[in-house]
Amino acid sequence: MKVTRLCLWLHALSITGVLVGAFDPITTTVFVGVGATLGRFIYSKFQESCNAKWIFFNTTGLEEDLNRNVFGQHIASRIILKAVSGFMNNPNPKKPLVLSLHGWTGTGKNLISQLIAENIYKEGMGSNFVHVFTSTLHFPHPSQYLTYKSQLQQWIKGNVTNCEQSMFIFDEMDKMHPGLIDSIKPFLDYYDKVDGVSYRKAIFIFLSNAGGDGIAQRALEFWKEGRNREEIELKDLETHLALSVFNNNQSGFYRTSLIDKNLVDFFVPFLPLEYRHVVQCAMAEMRERQLATNKDVADKVAKELVYFPKSERVFSVKGCKTISSKLDYYT
Repeated sequence: MKVTRLCLWLHALSITGVLVGAFDPITTTVFVGVGATLGRFIYSKFQESCNAKWIFFNTTGLEEDLNRNVFGQHIASRIILKAVSGFMNNPNPKKPLVLSLHGWTGTGKNLISQLIAENIYKEGMGSNFVHVFTSTLHFPHPSQYLTYKSQLQQWIKGNVTNCEQSMFIFDEMDKMHPGLIDSIKPFLDYYDKVDGVSYRKAIFIFLSNAGGDGIAQRALEFWKEGRNREEIELKDLETHLALSVFNNNQSGFYRTSLIDKNLVDFFVPFLPLEYRHVVQCAMAEMRERQLATNKDVADKVAKELVYFPKSERVFSVKGCKTISSKLDYYT
């Protein structure tokens, strides 16, 4: 608001001749030069730019956010912290960072994407350099498949040209037309430049429910064996996850060259959430709203959710997705 008022004031004075009429030609030239410099200063100070003032990685912040806000995801949290930290601290990466997050709805995929953005970009998800594509919104018509491919390439090329440290989040990959994502394969590869543009400092994150059932089944096996879920390791899930997604003809990753050419750096599994994790989500939501945390209320919210398998009620079918609306009813 202050910047807008200053600009309007300067503009009004110049129109009425107060600025120009008050000085001789030499002084006027100097003043105009000073005004232009001031304008550039104001613009650079308040307008988001692709530089270290607006884009800087906070390793400690990401680690703290993951510990404080993400529950039941020891594998995902560890991979994300190491992968993002390693990439952001590398001044000369060989390719863009490509992460594919998989799991049931409400397990934290969108949340972790948000936390990554918040610890890289000063404006977080509101940054002009963070771009979110939702399959059902941006690519809804299979008949427009070829048009979407061309548009997607142009969108990404234009944004990376504008800022090489851009982030692209593709939500609902399981609903994307198979083959569409292959259009951006050259941007994710080990090329120095593609048509004069370097994509090596960009980040691509894919979110999908595909593979979630297999992840849940593996977690259930550990539970039935009486083993701690924290014993589950990436090696127990990653290979099977990549293959199941690659062979799923209902997924945007079906037979994709991104997987075939090993361009996805990490397939990140998100485990289904147990009752205790749902309670933690409810407590975290209370803190976010600056409400007094109430364990009894959190328990009531958690008990209302649907669990799988029905007899044992081990995993929340929708994770923590409906916690916010459920909490409205009890607070």
